[in-house]
Amino acid sequence: MINFFSGAGRLDRKETLRYLGYYGVKEDSVISGVIDECEKLILPALRPAACYAAYEISREEGVLDLGFARTASKALYKNLEGCKKIALFAATVGAEVDRLIIKYEKLSPARAAVLQAMGAAAAECWCDDVNKKITEEFGETKPRFSCGYGDLPIELQRDIFTALNVTKNLGITLSENCFMTPTKSVTAIVGIK
Repeated sequence: MINFFSGAGRLDRKETLRYLGYYGVKEDSVISGVIDECEKLILPALRPAACYAAYEISREEGVLDLGFARTASKALYKNLEGCKKIALFAATVGAEVDRLIIKYEKLSPARAAVLQAMGAAAAECWCDDVNKKITEEFGETKPRFSCGYGDLPIELQRDIFTALNVTKNLGITLSENCFMTPTKSVTAIVGIK
């Protein structure tokens, strides 16, 4: 059964600074002003939504059967040690963020860069919220794991999109190269202990 979850958009200033390459660097008044301005622009554009489902998993000779697909990823195999189930999720902060970034790429490249970082930070915050919801529902979980991490092939996105009916349920599309639109979208596998 596919479950749905939506919430309020939120930002993490430290994450935004990290995405901007300012991690560990003290903010100056110029960057602080631009960040404050961009926060006012992006917060009304955030439309966080997610869908998720639980699957039983099994292992056989180095291959994981995830219930919706099979993979020989050693990194995911290790991440899921001690798990008999997973939660599979797709999440996005919405298309308005992409539109805002595109608009500011023409008007102000500096603001576009900050909005890009904020969008990524907002997506991370939203994934944390989705992960928390999954943990509340199913119990203790492992760190989420996404396609493209370690040796988990990006092409597994196709199976995730089919399993969760992501395009219909969330409006996220997948390119031939397995990149998502809206760009501030994530799919992940969460081990349930």
